[in-house]
Amino acid sequence: MTAPLIPDNENQRLAELYDLNLLDTARDASFDSLTQLAAELFDVPIALVSLVDRDRQWFKSSYGFCVTETTRDVSFCSHVVYNQSPLVVQDASLDSRFADNPLVTDEPHIRFYAGMPISSPSGFVLGTLCLIDTRPRNFDTECLERLKLLANQVEPLISLHRYTYSLAEEADSNRAVSARYQAIIRGAAAGVVRINGRGTMLEVNHFVCDMLGYSERELLGRNVKMLMPQSVALAHDGFLHAYQTSGDAKVIGKGREVEAQHKTGELIPVHLAVSEVQLGTETDDHERRHFIGILSDLRDVHAARKREQKERALLEVLHQGLTDYRALVSGNTLWRFLREALKELTQSEYALIGEVVTQDDKPALKIHAITDLSWNDESRRLMELLVSGDMMLGNPHTMLGRVFAGGETVLSNDMLHDERNGHLPQGHPVLTRYLGVPIIDRGQLIGMYAIANAQHDYDEALVEWLKPFTSTCALLINLHRQLREQERFTEELRLAKEQAETASQAKTDFLSSMSHELRTPLNSILGFAQLLENSRTPLPERQRRQAQQIIRSGRHLLELINEVLDLARIESGNMQVSLESVRAQDVLQDAIEIIRPLADERNLSLNLPDVGQCDVCILGDYTRVKQVLINLLSNAVKYNRDGGSISLYCVPDAGVYRITISDTGHGIPESRLDELFQPFNRLGAESGSIEGTGVGLALTRKVVGLMNGQMGVVSREGEGSDFWFELPLCAGHEVASTEAEPSMVSREITEPVRYQHVLYIEDNPANQRLMQDLFHDLPDVQLTCVMDAEQGLELAFSESPDLILMDIDLPGMNGFAAQQILARNPMTRNIPVLAISAAASSSNRRRAREAGFVDYLTKPFDIQALVDQVRHILSQGESH
Repeated sequence: MTAPLIPDNENQRLAELYDLNLLDTARDASFDSLTQLAAELFDVPIALVSLVDRDRQWFKSSYGFCVTETTRDVSFCSHVVYNQSPLVVQDASLDSRFADNPLVTDEPHIRFYAGMPISSPSGFVLGTLCLIDTRPRNFDTECLERLKLLANQVEPLISLHRYTYSLAEEADSNRAVSARYQAIIRGAAAGVVRINGRGTMLEVNHFVCDMLGYSERELLGRNVKMLMPQSVALAHDGFLHAYQTSGDAKVIGKGREVEAQHKTGELIPVHLAVSEVQLGTETDDHERRHFIGILSDLRDVHAARKREQKERALLEVLHQGLTDYRALVSGNTLWRFLREALKELTQSEYALIGEVVTQDDKPALKIHAITDLSWNDESRRLMELLVSGDMMLGNPHTMLGRVFAGGETVLSNDMLHDERNGHLPQGHPVLTRYLGVPIIDRGQLIGMYAIANAQHDYDEALVEWLKPFTSTCALLINLHRQLREQERFTEELRLAKEQAETASQAKTDFLSSMSHELRTPLNSILGFAQLLENSRTPLPERQRRQAQQIIRSGRHLLELINEVLDLARIESGNMQVSLESVRAQDVLQDAIEIIRPLADERNLSLNLPDVGQCDVCILGDYTRVKQVLINLLSNAVKYNRDGGSISLYCVPDAGVYRITISDTGHGIPESRLDELFQPFNRLGAESGSIEGTGVGLALTRKVVGLMNGQMGVVSREGEGSDFWFELPLCAGHEVASTEAEPSMVSREITEPVRYQHVLYIEDNPANQRLMQDLFHDLPDVQLTCVMDAEQGLELAFSESPDLILMDIDLPGMNGFAAQQILARNPMTRNIPVLAISAAASSSNRRRAREAGFVDYLTKPFDIQALVDQVRHILSQGESH
């Protein structure tokens, strides 16, 4: 049996179905008549109107079938719902989807089925009108079309049921409203007016009287239009009459904002909601139909709305000025933007913003932005000089000067008669109102702005309201100054560095070019060689060896390129190391694991120290220490005798830890030891068969030096060489007993043993125990479990784990919120976070990807898949 699939829109479909309030309702003659007609028309024993619920199919009407519902998993109709198209099964016993269905093998022994979708008004398939027979039969296109016509009749019946249900609910609500009316009308915190069909006021409460300035006696018995503006009052009687005769409603049954007229003639904003009340005892239609109006005073709301709009406009200006600062500066539009914003915020005609500078030991005003006040060619040239900064204002006795020189706030709403105004040049635009505000930062006058000719008087409240704007201008002026200073300093620094950089530029260009030119073809060489090696058609053995040789040589070349670039980075000061506590045993184990296969190829024996000698902590960069070990061990392999040996010695002494790699190679003449660490000097080995560039040892010594260590060599010509390096020991390091554990030689090397920290945030104890048991078998990984996101964040900030496993459904803060905090914090943004949740929806997966989780695993999860995923993520972390 093929179980029916679930549609992608299942949640919306079910919501639509439940909203109909049709499930589990009583039998309905209109539905029953339809199923009977369908059974008789098509000569089948069973006809059903089936609605598909979450876990069942329920029959609103069933003809010839005594059961009211079945489970969804055996439902034929669920296939129609999923496919959203008709389904015809001529013989279910021969159909692989239904042959072993219980409804086929048992009662009612379905053989023939034809189902036509029934859709909701929104287009969701709710169920079917279906025909069932106990014998196979044919069903042609004409029959299917007739069934569709019948199914189309079901949908109006469903809509009728929904409408009837809504009417019943509305009736209940109206009865409750009527019962509460008398209790509400007098004590309501809103105006209540009741009128008859002629518009005569029959009842008003005290709120209306207080709001509109009338007494109750002045209102009762008069037409309600006296409370309306004249433009509305003239048409009110017509509106009321049209509604009562035709049902055409303008306000009745609808709430909206209008204006009411106060006794003084003032227009007051109100929210008006009008409803109709039918009184069945009256014979006169105008007396039988009453209307109740509810008026809410919106004066405070409108004032608050205007204040909010004004505040929002100010905040938007400040936000854009700060967040888009660099873009505005780079486009040379910052001050023009602030000028226009200031004009709009204060509804002023003119605005000016300037910076106070020192000129001849006196304060002067450098104009950054000013509204054009020019009236002729001469004044236009003057404006151009002011805006360009070629001319500054210096007179301290003008209304501008009192601000930028004296730090005074200057306000005038009668500029034509203000003695401080002085005499403006002939032709200058008339100024009626003026406000100048100083910009002061930490007690220092750094700028000013001025506005003029607003629609309303300026006052101290406006100055107070503009304080955030003033502070933002101060910040932007300081930023502008810092930017100018930074540009000047950057230019000086560029000139100072230019000569020093010229000396190394040729080498840098060469290395950069060679890296690019070598890596580009090397990418193709390695890529195609690997394709050949892993081809679906196996290569002949000879060609396979050739492909492997290409890969080995290509990787060796890549390694040489990396060594040369690393050396260049060190010499240029661009290589950084992160010094931290490193367990010697872990990094040694990692390096040995890589070198062992190379040693085995040459039949070299590895003599390793006891584990106890390596159980110490050294101060270094884990990756770079490993690089040093691999370089020295690989040299010991390459330059050794076949069948020789390599020995490691580890000795802590006097605050340092010395690691020695001893080989049984040919040794180095003492006279040439000084040349050993010179880049590109291979001491004559360049003519031999051993690959190399002579960079490795030079790079290794420099890396050790970066970690505050030392490196040296002792060589015996004809016998072998001992290369050693020393790194500082960590404070409080511990050395374990050499008899406590077996030798590293006898230990099988399978996985790296550098301990990595995994944090698991999960509130379910059982899930925590499962994860602890799972990680018990991963000896190189340490697991810490916490119960909620808050504890997890504290540990993440303090311990910086290598990986975080995050449950999504957590108490308090959920996993998505915790990930947002981790992603925003510089200390944790690079920690990979793997989501593990029981919620398996595609929306959650998409949301997890958008939130920055490395992946999203669902419970119950596959154990091996999780282990592989954790290994993969941790290995990526090590490589970085």
